[in-house]
Amino acid sequence: MTIVKANGIDLKVKEYGRPNDPAILLICGWSVQLSFWPKPFIEHFVSSGYRVITYDNRDVGLSQKMRRRPPTYPFAPHILVSRLFKRKVLVAYTLEDMAADAIGVLDALGISRAHILGLSMGGMITQIISAMHPDRVKSTTILMSSTNRFGLPTPPLDLAMRVLFARSGRSSEKRAARSLRIWKRIRTQDGGYDDVSFAQNITATIDRAYYPAGRRRQVEAIIATGDLRRYTRQIDSATLVIHGSADQLAPPHGGLDIAANIKGARFELIDGMGHDLPPNRIPMVSGLITEHLDRVENVKQFPRAVA
Repeated sequence: MTIVKANGIDLKVKEYGRPNDPAILLICGWSVQLSFWPKPFIEHFVSSGYRVITYDNRDVGLSQKMRRRPPTYPFAPHILVSRLFKRKVLVAYTLEDMAADAIGVLDALGISRAHILGLSMGGMITQIISAMHPDRVKSTTILMSSTNRFGLPTPPLDLAMRVLFARSGRSSEKRAARSLRIWKRIRTQDGGYDDVSFAQNITATIDRAYYPAGRRRQVEAIIATGDLRRYTRQIDSATLVIHGSADQLAPPHGGLDIAANIKGARFELIDGMGHDLPPNRIPMVSGLITEHLDRVENVKQFPRAVA
């Protein structure tokens, strides 16, 4: 792992695979650290001939914390004003800033073009990157995300309140217990998890970094950025959208809306999958993605003859 200067801030980056292989940039979701990506998921791409780059988004994990702007609660008036005018007013940053961070990671690593894969909030960031920086994007893959359009189905109210507002407690044990309760609800119920290892991974993540102020600022960024269709409709890269049919945190209507607003996008609904990458669905999901990437790479290497 290393720290790179990207878009003027320090971001923690981890790479896998050979430097000369085609690059895939994985963009994490809200409050999620780079350690979220399952090892078999990453290993699949490396064994398929790809260089995988992961990083901690700003304000989480071991990347730089944006402490100069204290967070507020979601739906505070100034955040809604920011959303109304579709620009940064009083929030610390927006998803556009986080998209610039991702491009900064590619710049720091000397990568001119990459396959971009974003999960949840990372899928929102991916939509902005693919629209604003088409020259840097080989392909677009979006997992369990949304256009952030007003009127789309939302999580159950009790789940939303628990995720956004519940207090975690001061001890690492209480923080881990709260996180475990949430993840057990939103994960794939028949995902093939070993519950002991699952709990240990959550504890290890909290021990790696715990910074709730960053989580709140990321929520502000999502709300303030607003409807992403102004970006989504500009995407012309080959696009794969994957969603779980049982996703409570980001209902599948969000993924359907993304695909409906990108010409030629492919939508895949994974039966029974929640808001996670469960062990027994990883072969299917990673296989779909690799097929998508390989198709783009093969087109690049073997262009069709013009009649």
